Amino acid sequence: MKPGTLFDKRNFGRVDDIVSDIEKNEATCASITSSIVDYTYENGRRYHAYHQGEYPLPNDAREQERLGLLHHIWKLLLGGGLYTAPISKDLKRVLDFGTGTGNWAIDFADEFPSATVIGTDLSPIQPSWKMLYGEIYKHLKPGGWVEIQEYETWILPSNTEDELPPHLLKWQQSVNEASEKFGKNLNVAKDHKENMIAAGFVDVEDIIHKVPVGDWPEDQKEKEIGHCQRLHMLDAVEPYSLALLTRTLGWTLEDTQELINHVREEFADPKNHLYSYFHFVYGRKPELARFE
Repeated sequence: MKPGTLFDKRNFGRVDDIVSDIEKNEATCASITSSIVDYTYENGRRYHAYHQGEYPLPNDAREQERLGLLHHIWKLLLGGGLYTAPISKDLKRVLDFGTGTGNWAIDFADEFPSATVIGTDLSPIQPSWKMLYGEIYKHLKPGGWVEIQEYETWILPSNTEDELPPHLLKWQQSVNEASEKFGKNLNVAKDHKENMIAAGFVDVEDIIHKVPVGDWPEDQKEKEIGHCQRLHMLDAVEPYSLALLTRTLGWTLEDTQELINHVREEFADPKNHLYSYFHFVYGRKPELARFE
């Protein structure tokens, strides 16, 4: 799926009701489409030119492979499932925002063939998560559900008495500093429940999974998940580091790559028993929703 495209499992061509406003101005639509498929290259990675500089992660084949692996991890946590919200089976319209590679939208559409599933990405950047939830609340059908799936970017030692490996600790501190300076804090998964409630959603739940990094757990399911998560983190260190550390903190590419290599070594070290938290957060817009 190309970034910014719409996905309709039943009929790829019938999106008139969705894009009617855009089609009123063909020149604007053409300009947006052109910018979406334009790319810039930096430090050996490919980035979107659309809203250039506002999204620090690349969009090349390596990043798409990482996102595919991450999608697999989310499904492993749910035993092959795609969602946790108690949704009905007669869905009509579903929006997957931040669709990435489109894997979730495609799998969901296969499970709900009667639903129109729309995947969109690289929309104009929201100033804050609180404002984003306000927009979701405004446009969601009363009684409809929203679900956010996000993992905490910070890694923790399995033994609370242990300290993080030194390079991993430095990496987390540096990326945290850079993301805050950049204006888009990375570690926001734990805040979604509070923001969802503040926006007016009810029946809000935050289902948290402790996910190992590595195959150190004795439980076979956790071992499989941990193996995949270690592979994912080995791939994630570079895209989360390059733009933030070089653009925002002014690091040299050489210093950035050196830290990346050390962090990867610490993730690969079987002596390091690490984990992170994955969040499934969902809520419902009341049937008698407040007027905005």
